[in-house]
Amino acid sequence: MATSLNIPIDRSSPVPLYHQVVQGIEAMIRTGALEPGSKLENEIELAAQLNLSRPTMRKAMDELVRAGLLVRKRGVGTQVVASQVRRHLELSSLYDDLSQSGQEPTTRVLAFRHGPAEEEVATTLQLPPGVGVYHFTRLRSVGDKPLALMENWVRDDVAELTEEGLRAHGMYQILREAGVNFRLANQRIGATVADDYQADLLQTAPGAALVTMERTAVDDTGRNVETGRHVYRADSYSFEMTLVQR
Repeated sequence: MATSLNIPIDRSSPVPLYHQVVQGIEAMIRTGALEPGSKLENEIELAAQLNLSRPTMRKAMDELVRAGLLVRKRGVGTQVVASQVRRHLELSSLYDDLSQSGQEPTTRVLAFRHGPAEEEVATTLQLPPGVGVYHFTRLRSVGDKPLALMENWVRDDVAELTEEGLRAHGMYQILREAGVNFRLANQRIGATVADDYQADLLQTAPGAALVTMERTAVDDTGRNVETGRHVYRADSYSFEMTLVQR
């Protein structure tokens, strides 16, 4: 049965009408009023419910589809996909963000190695002679849904890492408990499409959109402690940021 919308529309607000609809549906998804799999009425009926024009309603629905919150299925209609993990741009980990939002992340360690660093990694981490790295790849999930495929390199003179520890705890949590005080990070966010390997692990289709993140974190002594390359399902993950006029 299709779900009706009960979204207040303020026609005196400077916020565009279509964006008020976007914000209202996002809030309903976030609070659970619209659960994953919920089917929505068609755009003509939704526009009539909210006393809006059909182009306004279509623009709102198009934006929600692009954001990965809704999906249009032939013969079925428009359905809710899921609420995204929205991650603020700050020096935290995915494990921290999921835990703080009340979710229970799980981790599969797909590969783990301890030894000398490759030249590119040694240069990135500015490793002194004799210092090696822990190199590992993890799959982070919530429930049965995988969210991220994460590859990291951590210098081995700051903490002792184990596969067991990485399965049970977030990497940043382990490093902080070992005495690492993170100060800043250089981070780059981008996009790509899933190859066969990524699609299989992330339970999505080859060619599906993925969010990418590359990061190198620095501690309060100026050491480059870790560097990593992560990919996230774009239908379940987004970054949020605040922009300041300079």
